[in-house]
Amino acid sequence: MKLFVPSPGHIDSLKELLTRKEKIYSIFMAGSPDYIGTGRSNLASPQLEEIKEQTEYAHKNGVKMELVLNSSCMGGRQLTPEGYRTNHWYVEKLVDIGIDSIVVADPYLVETISRDFDVDVVVSVLAFVDSPQKAEFFEDLGAKSIVIDSNVNRHFDVLHAIRDSVDCELKLLVNEGCLYRCPFRYAHFNFFSHAFGPEPRPNVLDDYYYLKCLELRIENPELIIKSPWIRPEDIKLYRDITDVYKIGGRTHFVDWILNCVNAYYNESYDGNLMDILDCPKDLKDLYNIPNKSLDGILEKQWTNCKKVCNKCGYCRTLTKKVTQVYSNGGTEHQMCLPWDTIAVKT
Repeated sequence: MKLFVPSPGHIDSLKELLTRKEKIYSIFMAGSPDYIGTGRSNLASPQLEEIKEQTEYAHKNGVKMELVLNSSCMGGRQLTPEGYRTNHWYVEKLVDIGIDSIVVADPYLVETISRDFDVDVVVSVLAFVDSPQKAEFFEDLGAKSIVIDSNVNRHFDVLHAIRDSVDCELKLLVNEGCLYRCPFRYAHFNFFSHAFGPEPRPNVLDDYYYLKCLELRIENPELIIKSPWIRPEDIKLYRDITDVYKIGGRTHFVDWILNCVNAYYNESYDGNLMDILDCPKDLKDLYNIPNKSLDGILEKQWTNCKKVCNKCGYCRTLTKKVTQVYSNGGTEHQMCLPWDTIAVKT
C-alpha cells in the first residue's frame, strides 16, 4: 500500500508526521498561493526555501514529496504571456528543488508541465475524472497518476472500467466527507481557488457553500452515510483497482492526520467514523457513527447500489440504525443518543 499523507506545510509538522515514516509513501502539501492556488484553504503557505528544506528532510527519511497546485480556476491568467512565464518559472524552481510530483487540475497545466519538465504530473481529484474516457484523455496529455473523482468511489463498474482503460497510476481519495454528487462542488472549489490563490483575492464575508453544506448534514446525517468515503476495513475491496490511497486533510492538525494514517495503514479503526473523515469539526462534535457498525455494508449493499435513493431507502434505514448524537455539549453529562429518537422529536 502507498499512502499519500497531507501536511499543513510547516517543517515542524513534517517532522512530527515522519515519526511514522514507515507508514507513509509520500507527503503532499500546498505551495505558495502567490503563483498557483489550490482547492483548499491553507494553514501554511511555504515559500521556495521552506519547500526545499521540507523536501530534503522528507527525502532524507525515505519519503517522497508532492506539491499541490490544483486550482480549479485561475481566471485565464495561465493562458497569458505573463501567467505562462510566472507559472513556468515556479514549476522550474520546484523541479530544481527535487519535488517528486506536482498535482494540477487544469488540462493545460497537465500537458505543459509533463512536456517541459522531468517531474511526475498528477491529475487532481478536482479534474473530476469519473469515466474511462476522461482518464484516457489525461493520460494522453502526459499524466503519470490520476486521483479519481471521489464521487465514483462506490461505483465499482466505473472504477474497473477506468483501470482497464489506462496504464498510469490510479489513486483513490479515501476519507473525504463531502456530499455525494455535491451541487456546490464546482462553485466552492472555484471560490477557494480565488480566495487562496494569487492576488487580487476576493474580500468575502463568509463561505456560503461551506455553511449550506454544513446545515444540510446537521439536519440530515443520512447525507454523511451517503458520502463516498472508503473505510480502512474496505481497502481490501479496491486492491484489484489500485494500491495507492490519498488521505485528505491538509487543513487539519498533525495528531488528527496521524490518527488517520494509523487507521488506513492498519486497515482498521475502532472508533467514531467521524474521527477520520475530512469534514467540519461541527459534525465531528455532533455525531457518533461507530465505524465497526458498518462492517460488510460496502460489500453486501453498496457495491451493487444503483444510486436511485428515492426508490431504495437503505441509507436512511442504516442512518437510523447506527447514527448517534452527542448530547449536553461535551460536559461530564455527555452521552450518545440514537439519532432516530432525536429526529422523531424534532
